This record gives sequence, structure tokens and C-alpha cells, in this order.
Amino acid sequence: MKKQLFILFLIISNFIISQTFTGNVVGVKDGDTMVILFENKPIAIRLEHIDCPEKNQPFGYKAKKFVSDFCFGKTVVVIGNGKKDRNGRWIGEIFFKNQNLGKELVRNGLAWHFKRYSKSENYADLEMEARKNKRGLWKEKEPIAPWNWRRSKRNKVQNL
Repeated sequence: MKKQLFILFLIISNFIISQTFTGNVVGVKDGDTMVILFENKPIAIRLEHIDCPEKNQPFGYKAKKFVSDFCFGKTVVVIGNGKKDRNGRWIGEIFFKNQNLGKELVRNGLAWHFKRYSKSENYADLEMEARKNKRGLWKEKEPIAPWNWRRSKRNKVQNL
């Protein structure tokens, strides 16, 4: 029998203590957020290290489609950091067939390395390579980072 990844976690009042688990991807909300079904419970996962364009932003739909093609309906491994973001989503990396989804998004120019929350040199290098080769959103003359896009939307609402 092949060596399997054992689930090392406890659930205490909906708090996942362990870092690693497997589950089926049952929803893709956008390029960096998906829903994993684990023990018949949906868990929202926000990809660590990256930020994808928003859905109504250039390349937002392409990022979501990439994620759907990569893992929707498939069993994936989630390696979490044990933390939730401000929206209550668990933060972690997702792997399918030993491929890291976040790194593939950055490599293909469909995400930024989210330097505010990540110091990973590997993600930084992948972004520099994608920029240099003008992949995905880096083909644009002046791509707008999602955090700036969200800020501009909030400012417009406040000014109304």
C-alpha cells in the first residue's frame, strides 16, 4: 500500500489545530479562494503567499478558470498555517499531484506574490520570472495590484 498522508488534526469547536489535511474541492470562489469538503463540512481556504486579481478586474476570470481547471472536483492536499484571515477563511497552500496551486498561479502571471503577508523568496522569484516573460497579467501596460484595486473601490464608495 502506498504511503498515505495521514490527517494530523483535531477539531475542537470548529477549530482546526493541525496543518495538513485532504479534501475535495467543491467550489471556486475566485483565483485565491476555494471551498474544500472535509468530513462532509465545507471549509473556505484562502491561498497563502498570493493575491489574485478580483473577479471584475483584468485577468480575474482567467485566474478563477485556471483554479477550476487545476483542482475543481478533485481531491487535494491542504497545508495550512493554522490561521484564519479577517474573513474567516483558513489560510494555506493547496497541492494536486504534487503541484502547488499558488506557485502555478504566480508562474503563469495570474497572481501577485502578496509581499505584505509573505516573505517567500520562491514566490518572489516566480513573480519576477513571470514579469520578465510578460506572462498573463504582466502583458498589461500597467497592471493594478488587487489590494490597490480593492482600495480604489472602497474609496469610490466612501466618496458617494
